[in-house]
Amino acid sequence: MTAIRLLLVDDDPLVRAGLSLMIGGADGIEIVGEAADGKDVDALVDRTRPDVVLMDIRMPSMDGITATERLRTRPDAPQVVVLTTFHADEQVLRALRAGAAGFVLKDTPPAEIVDAVRRVAAGDPVLSPTVTRQLMHHAAGTAADTRRARARARIAAVNDREREVAVAVGRGLSNAEIAAELFMSVATVKTHVSRVLAKLGLNNRVQIALLAYDGGLLEEAADAAESGESGEGGH
Repeated sequence: MTAIRLLLVDDDPLVRAGLSLMIGGADGIEIVGEAADGKDVDALVDRTRPDVVLMDIRMPSMDGITATERLRTRPDAPQVVVLTTFHADEQVLRALRAGAAGFVLKDTPPAEIVDAVRRVAAGDPVLSPTVTRQLMHHAAGTAADTRRARARARIAAVNDREREVAVAVGRGLSNAEIAAELFMSVATVKTHVSRVLAKLGLNNRVQIALLAYDGGLLEEAADAAESGESGEGGH
């Protein structure tokens, strides 16, 4: 099995050394490079071809959000996991909107960081639905109405079945769970997810979840489920 190629990006040399020490000994992961600033990431990615980039958010010349945004526009873009000190942080949400597949706190145990790298390399987001909701509630505010209107305008591009799959992704369901709930094969679910990503110009499942939340789809689905249960109880 080919080792996962990992690039470390953090402006603190001690953090980089610690991560290198923690992750470097893990089976199946090869650290192919290090950078101290977001401005160096593009060139380093060209040279080292990583599968995953572990990216600090706050750096002096170019922050990790901008660097992530630039990386994720590439046709062969590596997955990005952002490093942060605080989980309920507007900066984290901005990084996820930019295309990061998840985040880990800097004080996360080594085994969990290794697990996060492996998961995003396999195409799974490193973000629980609970944490996603916490982040999005934290960010809710005066721009919520504008964000909802924009999200709903974008979501109009998908058909009803794709919308159902998008809502299920937003609820944190796996492909197998979506298949069971919507009575379709896992292969069909994957096709729908791919179409949603393509039609909406999104990078990953985390962004589908964010858009579903922004557009109010999760609330509508919850209300519909509650209404259905109430109706059944009334008979």
